[in-house]
Amino acid sequence: MEKTVCELFAGVGGFRCGLNSIRIIEDTERPEKWKTVWFNQWEPIDKKIQWAYGCYLEKFGTCMDINGKDTTNVDISLVDKRTVPDHNLLVGGFPCQDYSVASTLSTSKGIEGKKGVLWWDIRDMLEIKGTPFVILENVDRLIKSPARQRGRDFAVILACFRDLGYTVEWRIINAAEYGYQQRRRRTFIFAYRNDTIYAEHIAQAVGYNEIFGDEACKESMGKLLCKDGFFAKSFAVDDCDYKKIRMVKLPESIGKLSNSFSFSFENSGVMKDGAVYTLRTNSAYDGTQITLGDVMDEGDVAPEFFIPKERLYYTSPNVIHSDETQTRLSEAAHKTWQYVKGAKKLMRKAKNGHEYIYSEGPVPMIDEYDKPARTILTSEGSFSRTTHIVRDKQTGEIRLLTPSETERIQGFPQDWTRECLVNDEIIEMPVHKRRFMMGNALVVNIIQQMEDQLSKIFDAEQ
Repeated sequence: MEKTVCELFAGVGGFRCGLNSIRIIEDTERPEKWKTVWFNQWEPIDKKIQWAYGCYLEKFGTCMDINGKDTTNVDISLVDKRTVPDHNLLVGGFPCQDYSVASTLSTSKGIEGKKGVLWWDIRDMLEIKGTPFVILENVDRLIKSPARQRGRDFAVILACFRDLGYTVEWRIINAAEYGYQQRRRRTFIFAYRNDTIYAEHIAQAVGYNEIFGDEACKESMGKLLCKDGFFAKSFAVDDCDYKKIRMVKLPESIGKLSNSFSFSFENSGVMKDGAVYTLRTNSAYDGTQITLGDVMDEGDVAPEFFIPKERLYYTSPNVIHSDETQTRLSEAAHKTWQYVKGAKKLMRKAKNGHEYIYSEGPVPMIDEYDKPARTILTSEGSFSRTTHIVRDKQTGEIRLLTPSETERIQGFPQDWTRECLVNDEIIEMPVHKRRFMMGNALVVNIIQQMEDQLSKIFDAEQ
């Protein structure tokens, strides 16, 4: 089968980098193993300059639709999917803010939110183009959304795949658990049409039993999840107890599912013909571990990344708690990293006038070299508890991460986001936008690791 790709919600090209093992910018000049025939990237908040699109365009150039028009930077909801070139693999990290850890689960709107509704454009593309294989990426919270009806949104996605004739595997993968440089947990979905050779191969390998719920059925699905399936062959897991597989049938009506369905999905699972089988699995990896220290800059770092000493601490560096229930700290103290990353107790007032004590625990102030980086967020570099601050390798002084370091933490080539093509002119992307792009991206190494198994699957298709 020809290795042709459509990349939706393309960002700065993480899937394309991973599939084609692009490790340095110059790799974009060689022929691609996986040919991207069309992509789409549109960010509504970037009113003047489409920064992610400009970065993608500068690295790869554009793709025309079947009418010879360039619709790659058009809101995907406005694109006529019939004009998209045929392709055999659809990939995308569809927007996830409505499910994200950046907001609390109780406030996430899930598939009803402005970002979540973009799932339906993926569904429409699959209905119109009939793509044989699909790989999607989203935050780990996707399988739990929304808070008031846990699992409903993910079940809707699975039901859409069912109605279009696909089988679906999913796995929540933490990149650091497979040796990579970031503790980033993401939900990955692999779907394939039921009329593919691969579907037949899996059926023979695991011995599907059509009797929902019996022990033979659990055993065959356990083999898929832990040994013979796409994710099991790409990312090994420890031995599994198949008896712990949990099962549920999806309602036939998506309307009924949306109104009343709730289910606790585990981190691994498969959906076949509307029957869901899910199991908690644990990663099995005993290789080397890439750490934050391994990807940090070794040489001179520009002065603007260093934090002035007066912004580090407001009192002894050993203090990691503040109690403002009696006396408020000064404004200057509030503007220090010691305060923002430390534990807190504050008096707050609810809308009804009730006063209460708000508290939160401390987070480590300095991110040390000997562990993988924490998850990069779109707010990286801002004055926030989640921002990484590190000791410069050369001077020992405290600073923020550089854009190149955030790129390496995500597995991109160094300086990948430095330049963009905007109105036929190459311009530099602002530092805060470069960090934002990496917070929105995926760990490229994970896609690289999937590629070998995916390539074998495609080579076996006629």
